[in-house]
Amino acid sequence: MRFDALGCNGGTIATTKNIDSLAERGINYLRAHNQNVACMPARATIITGQHVGSHGVWMNGVSMPEDRHTIAHHLKDHGYDTALFGKAHFEPWLGSPETFFENRMAQMGITGPHRGFDRMELANHFFEGHSHYDLRMNDYPEVKSRFYPMVTSRGQNTVSKGETGAVQVWPMEIPSELYHTNWVAERTISWLKERPKENPWFCWLSFPDPHHPWDVPENELKRIPWREIPLPKLYSEDKNKILEWLNQKPSHWRGYYEGNLWTNLESPRDFKPKDLTPDQILEINAITHVENELIDEACGKVIECLKTQNMFDTTDVFFTTDHGELQGDFGLLFKGPYHVDALMRVPLIWAPAPFTATKPCVIESPVGHVDLAKTFCQIANISAPEYCEGSALPKTEADIARKGLIYTEWDSEHQGITMRLRSVYHKDGFLCTTYGKNHFYDGTEGELYDMNEDPMQAHNRWNDLSLRNTQNDLIETIANDLPVWRGDRLPRLAPV
Repeated sequence: MRFDALGCNGGTIATTKNIDSLAERGINYLRAHNQNVACMPARATIITGQHVGSHGVWMNGVSMPEDRHTIAHHLKDHGYDTALFGKAHFEPWLGSPETFFENRMAQMGITGPHRGFDRMELANHFFEGHSHYDLRMNDYPEVKSRFYPMVTSRGQNTVSKGETGAVQVWPMEIPSELYHTNWVAERTISWLKERPKENPWFCWLSFPDPHHPWDVPENELKRIPWREIPLPKLYSEDKNKILEWLNQKPSHWRGYYEGNLWTNLESPRDFKPKDLTPDQILEINAITHVENELIDEACGKVIECLKTQNMFDTTDVFFTTDHGELQGDFGLLFKGPYHVDALMRVPLIWAPAPFTATKPCVIESPVGHVDLAKTFCQIANISAPEYCEGSALPKTEADIARKGLIYTEWDSEHQGITMRLRSVYHKDGFLCTTYGKNHFYDGTEGELYDMNEDPMQAHNRWNDLSLRNTQNDLIETIANDLPVWRGDRLPRLAPV
């Protein structure tokens, strides 16, 4: 989910009253970045409190070692009941069940413990047949056959049955109560009601959505008619304008747009963004926001459960996402080696337990996923593990402990193409991205944006001599401050 999806962050399409209420009574971090824009590396950072080079999960398909200690282990060791419901993705989905425990635990009738979670029940955003949610769907064979056929011999599918023919749009004839968003909420509520009330607890509700394929229950489409929403601000019906934006960026941006360069498996091989129509962008965005509304309502159900179970007053609630989606920005879809707000900037809200009487506020200084683990330890009143990086999230601007910087990385190796991006966002509003050498970059390319003047990142200032000192300082910061990689690179064992 993108930062701008929520009403509290300026979103105007989806109704997100339950999540917005967390921001109203809590702390809304307006400049929160993930440390990687792909699912598995981002989630590894959340659960370890480490940058990518430290936890080693450098791309989707790279499994976090099973002996890796997590913040869930740490909380469990200090007496917490721990649970995760929904999308874990600490191990590849498309790997064999024989190789990856998360792909066989449901078939074995196991719900934990795993990776520090006493209880783990898994779901995915497509039907692969081996999650706990998938097994639940075995009770509804007429429904099971209606999920999107995600994988083909050429990788991700591009087939559509939407009104506009947009890639991976697949409204399903499925009751809303059987959709995975509701399933995650219901399994969480069941656990909250069943667990011993005297124990402290930590629970991760991990909704598979919003994500492609865009396959919400068909009866939910009426929430947001696609013909009635505006096009994204960073999409233009004038393809020359799109090319004007892309030509200011390193060449792989335009290569992806034109279908000449397929740098990673986060988009279908046969998809060419240049062929997208405005109507297709609208349909995809409308369905994405339907997904957002369903998540908001699921969150509302769980919050109501906290109240009825007399746990609301003593529970800290966090809301964040692993990454965003391009959703038509710069004429593009999906995600990849593109360090822009659409993918890097994520919603992050902390609603402290009401009994603490924490004053609501907004924090504009940069923070990240890497800060969550230490924050959880602070709430639990325990010391953080030595392996945790980052800082506990501030409750006021005066509490900022970092230098006012946050980092995001990208590494991929695909069909002989390596991509290596390192980005730093500075509290003064500058975003700098460096590129590693590959067969079409010599390592001198990059991106530099003054986000105060250019919040949409439409004007790359990398070659602007007036900002050369700023650029050099930020490049030096990346080189000296971002944690270096530890040990040998972990193998990539599956596509995703």
